Amino acid sequence: MALIGVTASNGSTAKNYVASLESRGAQARVLTPERFTSIEEAMDGVSGLLLTGGGDVDPALYGEALDGSMGIEPERDEMEMALFRYAIEEDMPTLGICRGMQLINVAMGGRLIQDLPGHTLPEFQSAVHQVYVAPGSRFGAIIGAGAIYRTNSRHHQGLKEAQRAPSLMASAYHPEDGIVEALESPEHPWLVGVQCHPERENEVPKSFGKLFEWLAGWAERYEAGDMPR
Repeated sequence: MALIGVTASNGSTAKNYVASLESRGAQARVLTPERFTSIEEAMDGVSGLLLTGGGDVDPALYGEALDGSMGIEPERDEMEMALFRYAIEEDMPTLGICRGMQLINVAMGGRLIQDLPGHTLPEFQSAVHQVYVAPGSRFGAIIGAGAIYRTNSRHHQGLKEAQRAPSLMASAYHPEDGIVEALESPEHPWLVGVQCHPERENEVPKSFGKLFEWLAGWAERYEAGDMPR
């Protein structure tokens, strides 16, 4: 059973992510800024990384001033940047969700739009909108097909093509405003980020749960030293 590192602001916010992984046969180690001491300790025995949702990524990381729209978590940024860079160097299976996808984009040299209207509701209830998933993309292959899906939406930041990191490829979009809804890497085939929240399984198509199966499955192969080269 593969062990997957799950980042979070605190243990309680990780519960849905942990449940989604455990129901697909993986173990989870919750990694929080409060408990983080070193990469070596955090990633000891870990075979996959899940970067979860949460507060805003500090815009200082992509050279902009904070617009004051929401709060930031600098200690979490520092922890996740270090963990993600380790995972990339080790070619470790990695999934980013919401903030996690945004952090991947920033870590790879991209930027973010600091405030977007219409992608969340008051009190952080889930909005709902359509997402176009590109045929032939890795994301499309994971969930079964490239098509238009209805998903939840709980973010007020995001990116379009102008903010996308050059080394990443957008594999899903909001069909009306062009907001990128998924990212993947041609260079790192075990890296995927999605803007929706598949851990809220009653708010997304059932096939989106395959993202956790994908991460758990490749983490098992990573643990066994069976990754394709």
